[in-house]
Formats: sequence, C-alpha cells, structure tokens
Amino acid sequence: MVIAEELAKKQKAISIAEFFEKNRQILGFDSSPRSLLTSVKEAVDNALDACEESGILPDIFIKLESKSKDSVTLIVEDNGPGIVKEQIPRVFAKLLYGSRFHSVKQSRGQQGIGISAAILYSQLTSGRPAKILSKIDKDAPAHYFELLINTQTNEPEIVADRITDWDRLRGTRIELEMNASYIKGRRQSVYEYLKDTAIVNPHARIKLIEPDNNQIIFERATDKMPIQPKEILPHPRGIELGTLMKMLRYTQSKDLDSFLRSSFSKIGPQTAKEISKKAGLLPETDPKEVMHDEAKRLHGAFSKAKILAPATDCLSPITEELIRKGLEKEHKIDFIETVTRPAGVHNGHPFQVEAGIAYGGNLPKEDKVEILRFANRVPLLYQQGACAITHGVENIKWRTYSLDQPGGSLPIGPAIILVHLASTHIPFTSESKEAIADVPEVVAEIELALKEVARHLKSYLSRQDKLILRREKEEIIQKILPRIATKVGEILERPTPDIMPVVAKIMGNVFIQRMVKQNGNGCIVEIRIKNHGDGVHHFNLHETLTFQISSPSPEPKIIQIGEQTDHIWKVSLKAGEQKVLVYKLNIGIEEASKLPQLIAEGIDEELITVAKMVNI
Repeated sequence: MVIAEELAKKQKAISIAEFFEKNRQILGFDSSPRSLLTSVKEAVDNALDACEESGILPDIFIKLESKSKDSVTLIVEDNGPGIVKEQIPRVFAKLLYGSRFHSVKQSRGQQGIGISAAILYSQLTSGRPAKILSKIDKDAPAHYFELLINTQTNEPEIVADRITDWDRLRGTRIELEMNASYIKGRRQSVYEYLKDTAIVNPHARIKLIEPDNNQIIFERATDKMPIQPKEILPHPRGIELGTLMKMLRYTQSKDLDSFLRSSFSKIGPQTAKEISKKAGLLPETDPKEVMHDEAKRLHGAFSKAKILAPATDCLSPITEELIRKGLEKEHKIDFIETVTRPAGVHNGHPFQVEAGIAYGGNLPKEDKVEILRFANRVPLLYQQGACAITHGVENIKWRTYSLDQPGGSLPIGPAIILVHLASTHIPFTSESKEAIADVPEVVAEIELALKEVARHLKSYLSRQDKLILRREKEEIIQKILPRIATKVGEILERPTPDIMPVVAKIMGNVFIQRMVKQNGNGCIVEIRIKNHGDGVHHFNLHETLTFQISSPSPEPKIIQIGEQTDHIWKVSLKAGEQKVLVYKLNIGIEEASKLPQLIAEGIDEELITVAKMVNI
C-alpha cells in the first residue's frame, strides 16, 4: 500500500472537547489552586450574567468542601432565572455552546467554553459527573441532572435525569468534585477573586463558605442594577476581508444597498450609497455575485467613507459612583477618585475605560501599589505582567503625581489602582482570558484615565502635606504662646488671657467662638466666625442641642436626631470676612456654659480654630 494511503487512514477530525482534554492549561487549569479559582470564576460569571440579563439582583452562594488535601467539591448556587430542562445538558456539557458568541454587546462570557471546561476538568480529575439542579419558576418543578462530556463527540452524556424538590423560587445549582486545593493569603485565591468581584459588582451579594466552614459575606452596596447593554450590528471598520466575503455569500439581502444597511451598524441610505460609489459597485448588485477583487474594494471603501463611530449602548460601564462605593465597601481608605472615560473604538469594537485610585487608610505604605484589573466586570488575577493595564500603569511617571516609582516600574505607596475595560470584544492574549493585549487605542485610553485620577491624587497629597506643616506649626505655637500668656498674666497680676484668637490669626485659620450673655431668665448666644486666611472657605456649622432655640438669625436648617436637634448653618467667608450667628435660649448662663462643642463640616480641621465659650 502507498505510504500516503496508509497515513490517510490515521487522520480524523478532533473534537474541541478532546483538544481541551489534552490542553486544559490553555483554559486556566494548570495547577490545583488555579483550577479551583477558574472553576469558581466561570460559575460566578455565569450566575452574574444570568441574573443581570433577567433584572434580578444577584444572590450567589459558594461552598467549598475539602475531602482530602488535593480534592475539593465546589457548590455554586444562584437566584437567577434558571435554565429550561432541554437546554441543561448542552449548556453544561457541550463546549462552544452558548447564546452570546454572535452577539455584539458587552458580556462576561461569550465562547460557551467556561463552565463546560470546568465540568470537563472535574470529570477528568475525579471521574465523577457534574450535578446540576435548576428551577425556572416557583410553581415549576426543579430538574436534577448528572452529566458527563463525551470528549470524542463533544456531546453531553446524561447519567441521571429526574424531578426533585428545591426550596428556591428559581435559580441554578452546580456541584463539581475535582482535583484542586484551596489556598488562603495570596493574591491569586478564591477569596481575593470574590472580593474583587464584589468591588466592581456592588449590586451583588456573595456568600462564601470555606472548607473549614468559615463564612464570608460580601454584602451588596447598592440595589441599583447595571444598565443592560443592547445588542448592536457589527461596525464596518472592524470587519476583516474574509468575514465580509462570508457575509456576502450567505446574506438574505437581494442587493448590495440593503446588505450594507441590514448587516452593519451606522450605515444608512446615504452612507451605503457613498460606500458603493467608492467601491465602484452599483447599489443594485447581488451580494452573492460580488467577486474577490470587488469585495476587496468594498472592504477598502469602509475606511474611506465617513461612517459614524459605533453606538455605545452596547456597553455597561460600572460608573464612577459605583466604583467608589465598591472600593469603600471592601477597603478602609482616606482618599478615592474615579473616572469613566468617553467611549473609544478599536478594530470596530466600542470600548470604555474606567479607573479609580484609592489612597491611605490601612493600605501598606512600603509595598508596591495594588493593581486591580477588570475586563467586563471580571477580575484578572493572573498574568499581570503581560497585561495592557499593567503596561499602562508602568508607562505613567508617578513621581509627577507624588508617588515613588523606583526604576520606572510599578509605583510604591499605600494605594490601590483599579482599571476596568468594558468592550463588546476584549482583546485577550490567550484563551484563559487573564491578560489584555496591548492594543494601542486601549492602552492610550488607560493612560488618559490613570492620569486623570492621578492629578486628583496629587492635589490631595499636596493639600495633606500643607496641612501637616500647618499642624506642626500650630503645635509649636501652642507650646510657646501659653507660656508667654501665663508669664504676662503673672507679671500684670491678671488672669491668663485666651490665646486661641491669636493662634487663629497667626495660622491664618477660620476662628469660631461662642459668646453668651444674660437676657432676662434666658440668654443670647452669638457664634462669631472670622476668616483669617487668604482664601475663601465654605462649610456647614453644626449646633446640636437637646433643647429648642428661638429667634435665630440667620435661620438654620433643622434636622431631628432622636432627642437632639441639629441646627445647620451654611457658612461662606471671603478672606478677612467675619460673620455672626445669633439665637436665643430659654436657659441660664451656667447651663449654657455646658453646651457641646460646635462642629464645622466640609473644612479640614487644621484650618479652623474653635475657642472656649466666653460670657459677655
């Protein structure tokens, strides 16, 4: 027999499941800790997507049971819409099966590989089927399946299929046994992944039960659901020649004009005519009869014609407010700034970069700043050095923004830098989806976002440095002046004078003093405020009392807090300006002398001096 014929007998098609069976490291199953993290990630991502698409606030439960050192059972439950019985086997036990691959809109998963890959890994390492439970309505039955993946055919094998009771109104539960290990105290851990997920998904409630039965709950910080992205048509600027030729070959449109308008976003009647003209084709041309050279001219016309940028309602950014809430929920910090950049386009795909920087609090001062990377609300915990987000951070000259940066690498200081990329197509460097490729348009937007929040950080740190110097100066003054005042009092045989007005004047502070004078059986209170500084100050002054005031001038805003009444005056003072707030109390001077201290809100405490009360 001819050798070629013998070799031909050995050749056969390879199932996608067979391929990943032998190359599971490509999908992130290359070590025991990472395999568990990848499985948790895929299950949680599916749960979040399902809940959000149905307008349900996510409530996700994760339980980890460790039978031995290298064996873990993972259980993930959600309160999502559930899955209809007929779809359960294919959704969980068939790779490359899903509803989002052909949709041009932002979503966490698209290829239909994630959860089925976790099931494949579980099957390979434990030999046991995945256990799935799903319910679509409180009055509908719960369907229980045990599933394996036939790797030769990439089809589900149903080991068990029955109806059972489940006390949830609706939702899905998956249970996987696998060769894995649960690790604590490291950046690439299940706990850190869930904490990061909670930051950029503040509308979700996530409960984790660790193998030692320790419970951790990440409470939701908002009841506001993310804006649901809308599906759009592909943009002509992102289409490659081969894809265009395939679209022309299989379109249902009868002419080129209707093909262009129905197949792409931002192409209307006039734009379609302009594209046809630049390509040298008639609008009436049958798309199926367009030859290679003509398709090439048509493809070139896309870049020559004036076509609007793709719509951005296919994206769902986290928003500045919710990034702030998420960071404040999971970290104790002194300063935070966030930004959501305007949408951009890369290879025809709309994208949006968001950034946040948190500083101070209980963050470590001598370590490198912590980089939190996200793509479509999913944390990226591995391959940090290969990611465009990290490269964007490294490209910034952080010394300009008051952070140390040895050797031009990552900056050092008590800070967290968060970057989120939202896009209809995240340009990942590999199938494991752990790092974003260095697409020039994306990197440029990352750097612009980082510079914007960094400028606010610099202003904050500069202000803090000035306040520290003021504090040191005031401490020195308050050590020296009392001694001088006491000495002067002794020499003149008079009481020691109050030095606070002098301190306020020397420091250029806002001076606040409460003055009380007898008024029949009651008293009149004057709150005297003077700005000794050279700038304008705006703040709220709070007088919180357990009794009523009368005849206030000007009128304060009043808020009742239990038995106490908070009187709030809005104060604005130009340099050198002074104001007096007056009200009456139906109490004597002796009782008035026990009034609580005034509180100034909206001004740094180093910029105010509050003196003792004086009877006049």
